[in-house]
Amino acid sequence: MANRYYTQVTGCLFCRIVARETPADVEYEDDLVLAFKDIYPKAPIHVLIVPKHHVTSIQTMTAADVEAIGRCLLAARTIAERVGYGERGYRVSVNCGEEGGQVVPHVHFHLLAGRRRA
Repeated sequence: MANRYYTQVTGCLFCRIVARETPADVEYEDDLVLAFKDIYPKAPIHVLIVPKHHVTSIQTMTAADVEAIGRCLLAARTIAERVGYGERGYRVSVNCGEEGGQVVPHVHFHLLAGRRRA
């Protein structure tokens, strides 16, 4: 996977998934983004959406990352529509840094749907 947008960080779980070195249940892919089911889902629909090039977090992103990050949000909408929640509603969240709940140090968006919040 060699294009100008793709950089891989050794040891990064999501970089290994993007490179197809670690298996994942892929829900969506384009030239900048990969989306796959979360292995520890918090809702009936729980998909992780990542830029294919490594960005550690929102805190470390640069202007060069804006297109890929924006494309992640468009992918969230596309996936939500595909699984029947576009009109019904869904949530997209991103955790930033360890104290913000970010477990994997590769920026990723959580698409959650199928469960009403209390």
